[in-house]
Amino acid sequence: MEAHLPIWLIVVPMMTAPICVLLGSRRAAYVMALLATGATFANAVWMMQKVMQTGTIRYDIGGWEPPYGIEYVVDSLSAFVILFVSAIGLLTLIYAPPSVKKEIPESKHYLFYATFMLCMTGLLGMCVTGDLFNVFVFLEISSLSSYALISLGRTRRAPLAALQYLILGSVGATFILIGIGLLYQMTGTLNMADIAARIDTVHGPRTMVVALAFLTIGLYIKMAVYPLHTWLPNAYTYAPSVVTVFVAATATKVSVYAFLRLIYGIITPEFAFDMLPLDLALRILALVGIFAASLAAIFQDNVKRLLAYSSVAQIGYMLLGISMNSSTGLTAGIVHMFNHAIIKGGLFMVVGCFAYRIGSVQLSDWKGAGRTMPWTAFAWAVGGLGLIGVPLTAGFVSKWLLLTAAMESELWPVAVLMLFSSLLAVIYVWRVLETLYFQEPTGAAKKAVEAPLRMLVPTYLLAGATILFGVWTTYSAGLAANAASMLLGGTP
Repeated sequence: MEAHLPIWLIVVPMMTAPICVLLGSRRAAYVMALLATGATFANAVWMMQKVMQTGTIRYDIGGWEPPYGIEYVVDSLSAFVILFVSAIGLLTLIYAPPSVKKEIPESKHYLFYATFMLCMTGLLGMCVTGDLFNVFVFLEISSLSSYALISLGRTRRAPLAALQYLILGSVGATFILIGIGLLYQMTGTLNMADIAARIDTVHGPRTMVVALAFLTIGLYIKMAVYPLHTWLPNAYTYAPSVVTVFVAATATKVSVYAFLRLIYGIITPEFAFDMLPLDLALRILALVGIFAASLAAIFQDNVKRLLAYSSVAQIGYMLLGISMNSSTGLTAGIVHMFNHAIIKGGLFMVVGCFAYRIGSVQLSDWKGAGRTMPWTAFAWAVGGLGLIGVPLTAGFVSKWLLLTAAMESELWPVAVLMLFSSLLAVIYVWRVLETLYFQEPTGAAKKAVEAPLRMLVPTYLLAGATILFGVWTTYSAGLAANAASMLLGGTP
């Protein structure tokens, strides 16, 4: 059984989806989804321990060895991403029932759980597969299910947001598929390790550059890199709160993971960063995105949209670490994937709690809600401090490593700009805190009571994780450092 853990990671959530549809019952579908997600998380923990003890896990589908068959590979990087994606999925489902009941029509509840499991299947599949075309297939499974999840929102704007995401997502997917096709044309294989072994990055044809360009732009769209981020604000804003929690905490991070695999597992950083100026382009886009998105967040009254623009800025920090092409920079970028997942997941859970009790995500409707919903408001304060990067929070670890990497690379202007960018985060986090604590309760906020325990527990687990991994840095930062070392060692 242990030898088949990688395939069970995909089979369990994938088979749960049609079972949820066949059951046709809200409660039965929820129980099935929760059990499957719990089993998937347990599997992820087990594989993480196995990778730490014995190294990379390889699994040949159907017994066919690569490059003729499809290979699943779980190494220190993929195990780390699988671990936090499955953890977020489990916490989201624990949190889900009250929010789903409030924001999604009852007739669609079982379809929500089925689609949620498909989305998780796609995200985990992208992390575990060693086949480049399989990456595209799983990317589309997660994307198509995300479009459906976003469209479940009660307002008319939800389907429109999903359509906008679908259009841009399809453009990105087309670019990725063209890039994969060009690599296949050059190498005759789709196995990522085999492509890396066959490809000539020094004297290879110009097709190499074209393939990299298509793949990079396609992944930029999926990552929501500024200025290709335009699908994200509406998608996060008009999706049901529980959908935003999961998608915001996982989807863009898995796309960053795919980008890391492309650069360090196939194309090689020597080609991308030395022969081509991709590192400079990444750095410029990252810094522009950090400032532009943070400034946009400051002026938002819709808190979901505020956090959406914040997410675009945080993607910039991840790309900034990757662009430095150093052990410290890569560690910072990878650990920030994890840290941002727990921080932003927790903050969107807070938004969902306020939406459940107040019925609005407009900041103007939250006046004084810190007095009537103190536990929910305090969770925002903890997550907000992590987003800013205050010491003893997970966000501080990421930003400290990024600053260290910038100074090691003698990128002093980048270090200074990073410090200034944190001040922008202070402004938009403080706007919410000021509204919650320093204004008189009015309207629905005055009559609100504390969020249900069912929603507060997972919210505080993520808020607690924000503090825990800000103090106990050896685990998260240690796993990220192992992953960075593996990537720089050239192991696909």
